[in-house]
Amino acid sequence: MTNTPTAAPAPPAGRATRSTGPANGPVDPSRWIRTYHDRPSATARLVCFPHAGGAANAFVALSAALPEDIELLAVQYPGRQDRRAEPCAEEIGELAAGVAGALASRSDLPVFLLGHSMGALVAFETARLLEERGTVARLFVSAARPPAQDWEEPDLTGVDDEELVAGLRRLGGIPEPLLRDPEIVGEVLRLLRADHRALLRYRCADGAAVAAPLTVLLAASDPKNSLEQMADWARHGRNGHTLVTLSGGHFSLVERPGETGPLLTHCVREDLARLTAAPPAAEPQTPAAPAAEPLADLVREILLGGLEGRTPALPTDLTALEEAARAVMSPEGFAYVAGTAGSGATGRANRAAFERHRLVPRMLRGTRRTDTSVTLFGQRLPVPVLLAPLAAQQVAHPEGESATARAAAAAGVPLVLSTFASRTLEEVAEQAGDHPRWFQLYLPSDRAVGESLVRRAEAAGYTAIVVTVDATHLGFRPAELDSGYSPFLRGTGIANFTGDPAFLAGLPAGADATAAVLRWAQISTDPTLTWADLAWLRGLTRLPLLVKGILHPDDARLALEHGADGVVVSTHGGRQLDGSVSALDALPAVRAAVGPDVPVLMDSGIRTGSDVVKALALGADAVLYGRPYVYGLGLGGRGGVEHVLRCLLTDLGLALALTGCARLADVGPHLLAGTTSDTSGPHGPAENGDRR
Repeated sequence: MTNTPTAAPAPPAGRATRSTGPANGPVDPSRWIRTYHDRPSATARLVCFPHAGGAANAFVALSAALPEDIELLAVQYPGRQDRRAEPCAEEIGELAAGVAGALASRSDLPVFLLGHSMGALVAFETARLLEERGTVARLFVSAARPPAQDWEEPDLTGVDDEELVAGLRRLGGIPEPLLRDPEIVGEVLRLLRADHRALLRYRCADGAAVAAPLTVLLAASDPKNSLEQMADWARHGRNGHTLVTLSGGHFSLVERPGETGPLLTHCVREDLARLTAAPPAAEPQTPAAPAAEPLADLVREILLGGLEGRTPALPTDLTALEEAARAVMSPEGFAYVAGTAGSGATGRANRAAFERHRLVPRMLRGTRRTDTSVTLFGQRLPVPVLLAPLAAQQVAHPEGESATARAAAAAGVPLVLSTFASRTLEEVAEQAGDHPRWFQLYLPSDRAVGESLVRRAEAAGYTAIVVTVDATHLGFRPAELDSGYSPFLRGTGIANFTGDPAFLAGLPAGADATAAVLRWAQISTDPTLTWADLAWLRGLTRLPLLVKGILHPDDARLALEHGADGVVVSTHGGRQLDGSVSALDALPAVRAAVGPDVPVLMDSGIRTGSDVVKALALGADAVLYGRPYVYGLGLGGRGGVEHVLRCLLTDLGLALALTGCARLADVGPHLLAGTTSDTSGPHGPAENGDRR
């Protein structure tokens, strides 16, 4: 191979090397844009810019992983593949000008830009050009340091081929058989050296920024980029930025379409909903709910992956997660999460109640999409599912509730954080970002600590308090007792106390970890609680207050009389009273006791989307989803939780569609076998009204 010329001197720092537009008239879009999957019903376009040495076909798998409403356009730089006869671009600005010109004829749909590695700089400069003519809905940048940073890229002119190939191996992205093919390697290195010359010439002023919202994608094992470096992208977005961590290495964006496709889809649809939906006239303070997703996105994604030999890493049968988690979690950790009270009769009764009720499918209702949004306490939530407050999640995975919070935010599912979390409520709030979250409270016997916990939750952006009343005495749990294991007595699950000023004030000077655990054991719950204590708590906060652990209708009435805004029908997952009535069987009587306007939630025994529909049909406004997501946490950390939630929500959407429900207001007792038939019209009875 002949030597390449020495790179031209870089322009003075502070000057952005970008063109203002194509120099010779209109740009032929067919030179710059490749489309691999036609999307005639697309409502948005995602324009993807490849890495140095890369080409448009890097995005074929990602294109296949996107749903029908998102069309992927891949950018083809000059000098490669079908443009090989053209000289490679000398500057990043030259590439940006070409792409911006090619997109001028594609302005009929919102445009999202996604640049990977060097492509992030091209996408950034393209966004700046397009904003001079119109708008860009969002800019995604992946595996790339910000434009104002020194990328510390060497001049590859003097680097020999073997050293470059070794670097390619470290980064990944090119299969080993291709790296052993001299012809392919020669072509890759030719392009890599040319693209690096453009990188070396690129300079951008510190203040250069885009108006579009900015999402930064960083792979957890990327050897080239750190979290600290990527965070500096914040200076280049005038309307905020978010940073999302992916699994895998430098090329995760294109190597793991099963992960990145759904993530991008969620972001694009969320932006589209915000751009197109006006706030409701009656509730101007309430954000619009995200647009409903096509029902079978996950199914389609998995089956397409099967064509390439990929199968899901975790079970899609949500009832199989428990046994899968048993194989990977520590025996004592699994016993804590899975254990129930006594003989396990209440746990079995919870599941048997769901098995006993049967849904009746309805046909030809035109439910291509289903609206799963629900309003609770004036806040519109995308789904009638919240993550139940499960304690000490570090027993399942080292990241514990931090991983759960990130997964819940990515899936659009609100989180209810336990008082007995293994991460502080402030840490979890930071991981959750702007997504809805509630705080579950075990009211301590030390009221100063209880008040401090509530004040901290208010300050950290939690929007409701869920006080649990069915665990003032710990249930008799053989699985935990037989292993002699309590996570709390070993320091896991008490972070909200050891980080609380009122709790620390009650410790003697110089107290060690053992002293903190002993004080926690003394004050963490209060067996003397009465309804008067609920009234005290009501006077402490203006946040919505729910009482969790209600099974008797009279207790539901008492909760409302003493200041509760809603109730949660629950058996504590079968962990408290052995031989109790199931939560699902108790639900209708509680709903009747409080009337149609009081929010009623339910947990205990829910595993599938059909289970959620059954709970809604019997009177719940929403459900709390518990153990399965913790099994997912144990199996795969954040990714495991996201997998479980995507399976649940896909199953829920399909269950609604197959019972003829286009929205939650269509759900009622008529969906269950043996109840009054549908007589109110094409979408079922209207007596439920809007789901609160």
